[in-house]
Amino acid sequence: MTMSGRALDGLKVIDLSRVLGGPFATQLLADHGADVIKVEPPQGDEVRDWGPPFHEEDAAYFLGINRNKRSIGLDLTQPEGREVLLKLLTDADVLIENFKPGSMEAWGIGYDQLKECFPRLIYCKVSGFGADGPLGGFPGYDSVVGGMVGHASVNGADEPGPMRLGLPVVDISTGLYCVNGILLAAFERVRSGKGQFLEITLYDAAMSLMHPHFTNFFMSGKVTKRTGNQHASLVPYGMFPTRTVPVMLGVGNDKAFRKLCDAIGRPELGRDPRFATNGDRQTNRVALNELITERLSDVDGEAFALDLLRAGLVCGPVLDTKQAAESEHTKARGIIYEDDWYRGIGTPIRLQRTPGGLKSKPPKFSQHAREVLSEHGFDSTAIDQLTETGVVATSRRK
Repeated sequence: MTMSGRALDGLKVIDLSRVLGGPFATQLLADHGADVIKVEPPQGDEVRDWGPPFHEEDAAYFLGINRNKRSIGLDLTQPEGREVLLKLLTDADVLIENFKPGSMEAWGIGYDQLKECFPRLIYCKVSGFGADGPLGGFPGYDSVVGGMVGHASVNGADEPGPMRLGLPVVDISTGLYCVNGILLAAFERVRSGKGQFLEITLYDAAMSLMHPHFTNFFMSGKVTKRTGNQHASLVPYGMFPTRTVPVMLGVGNDKAFRKLCDAIGRPELGRDPRFATNGDRQTNRVALNELITERLSDVDGEAFALDLLRAGLVCGPVLDTKQAAESEHTKARGIIYEDDWYRGIGTPIRLQRTPGGLKSKPPKFSQHAREVLSEHGFDSTAIDQLTETGVVATSRRK
């Protein structure tokens, strides 16, 4: 999957972010050719320790979101470290950071301070809640913020109650919004010649994911009830057991429902007045789900789902990570990047002429310190001095 001629060749990104949202965004940019310099604190990005499993000393959590980048360990608490950062920014297009609001300003390197020297710089700030409001400046993690905006309240069944999502959707969506915002700013810069500040918060991103629950609340005043593996607005739409694996079945309209009834050998259900419209099916949800469950109890889930897909209906087997990673469709899509020991999920953005891909494995801590510093005008003596004084860290501080 190693590619050349990528869409973002020539875009230089200084990545001060850690954990998930920011690094996910910069990996996506790097997959498409951006030169991403990952500036880590002397202790390193903390998710290097979020394991097991590990490869050597780096957790899989870190390895999954940091390929195609170069790493330098830099102590920004020291004035000399900030001077190095300013050198890195000389020809940079983007800076992305997720320090606590006010930290960069206290160091004299916030956006208002940098824009005078770097008017074309696109500065992307990621935080938990933003700088203002009652929660402004507080730290935030994915599941905590997700719980605060209602994600857990609409996930799970009535018993045992709200349940956290098993995916870091808040962090991932924050990263995706970062990429969108950076590219929007880069597009506008072509016209204006100016960079700008953009702010992406976990809270705002998490709120935006709550469709249609907030819209439903705004219209009806009613709080969403948990429906487990069933869709709140459509019937039948949910998970059903089979003889082998469960299947997720989605029926979006009345025509599709009648087609489903034919496919499962129960055409009379499509003419049953209890199930004529989606509203009728909502009223009689329990009875309909029981009939479908009984019909599917002795079928092979994967074969059944494939038959329905061929018939133009939406259905899929419910697989675990091993089954999904090893599926024939996964192999055919080439979505898994591999190089020696490294395996990771590749970019889902497929550009025809400039598809992006794997350029380098995730970096070891400060692996590229000398290389990056040399590119920015530091000679060997200066690099040695920065290393000796601890401004540039070549191994992680404990």
